[in-house]
Amino acid sequence: MERGERLLYRLTEFGHLLWESGIEVGPQQLLDLAETLDEIDITNPGDFYYTLKCSLLNRREQELLFDQLFNYYWLTRDRQNRPPDPGSTRRDDRQIRLPPSERKRLAEHLNADNQQRELRVGERESERRRLSDEEAGEHEDEQAPPQGTAYSALELLRKKDFESFTWEEVQEAKRLMAEMRWNLGLRPTRRKRPVRKGDYPDMRRIVRRNLKYGAELLELTWRENKQKPRPLVIICDVSGSMSLYSRLLLHFIHTISNGLLNVEAFVFGTRLTRITRQLKRRDVDDAVREVSRTVQDWSGGTRIGEALHTFNQQWARRVLGRGAVVLIISDGWDRGDANLLRAEMDRLQHSCHRLIWLNPLLGSPDYRPLTIGMKTALPYIDDFLPAHNLDSLIKLGKLLERIDDRRPLRTPTARREAVKAWNRLTS
Repeated sequence: MERGERLLYRLTEFGHLLWESGIEVGPQQLLDLAETLDEIDITNPGDFYYTLKCSLLNRREQELLFDQLFNYYWLTRDRQNRPPDPGSTRRDDRQIRLPPSERKRLAEHLNADNQQRELRVGERESERRRLSDEEAGEHEDEQAPPQGTAYSALELLRKKDFESFTWEEVQEAKRLMAEMRWNLGLRPTRRKRPVRKGDYPDMRRIVRRNLKYGAELLELTWRENKQKPRPLVIICDVSGSMSLYSRLLLHFIHTISNGLLNVEAFVFGTRLTRITRQLKRRDVDDAVREVSRTVQDWSGGTRIGEALHTFNQQWARRVLGRGAVVLIISDGWDRGDANLLRAEMDRLQHSCHRLIWLNPLLGSPDYRPLTIGMKTALPYIDDFLPAHNLDSLIKLGKLLERIDDRRPLRTPTARREAVKAWNRLTS
């Protein structure tokens, strides 16, 4: 019993190490892992490794990081206190080679005490700076996180407009964006899985289970539809009118692209450019530089209708399946044809499950959607939200989590009512 409790403790600590290093591990996965270990020989290193890998790893691109952390925690760390064997080559003592971002996360986990590990994302940097300035002989009770300064500075940064950020605040905002966790609403699939109580009888399992009763149906088993996250398509404006927000919003798109499984990203000015491959780079600064080098119409004019026409003609059938959510980020300043924009917005709304428009100017209390492009697109938007500070991005994340199977009302009457509501607001 004592050895079992020790093993559960180490599994929990290993799961915490994976979470701190960027691999999503939750309590349910650890519980399932503990039940699975009863079915294998844990003294077999291969079985133990593949069981942990299948239970705790969800993304294939994080396989290398998982292997490095597994070797460190279960092999290298346990051998540090053992006397060296002069006749063996100690290959496990080699330094872990990780990307800079992952190495930073691992260092934070290994060097931080229990108190710092419980800090929230926004408080972590403030706590480290405060501890570095304190004297070495201060009492341990004085090392509690500052309740006033840290929270107030974080609140001010979250509410401050991206347009008025200093260079230091931009770097702080990038760090906060990089540590955000994103979850998109789930959609039911046609595949089914066994459950205790479901909507569909599992006839194969029913027959197998009741063979011991002479084929009498005494035990019933059930199935339900599997659920998967919805695809997300992001179309961002990088024209001249969006130049004050473009780079920070690209950092935001990079965070979402690396936090969700199925994300397609596009940017446009006078033409549409797909940047999904460029955003696959692990380092966000390298990804943004690659995007700015690839996009030819950066900080140029704006033709929203033509960009959406290209998307609907060339990309919609490829990326808008399986109940996709479309996220358009633009201020609505358009120099193209308003009739073309109206037709393409109508087609795009009917092709996706939810159409969300983020406007950085909407965060201003004096803003009114009076431009031709914004007035034309407004009737075809399901959710019209600001994107001018960190708080607005957090609210967007909560909205994405709440998306369900119900589509918004998109009848002509509902569109006319939406236009009347905005006309009353702007009059």
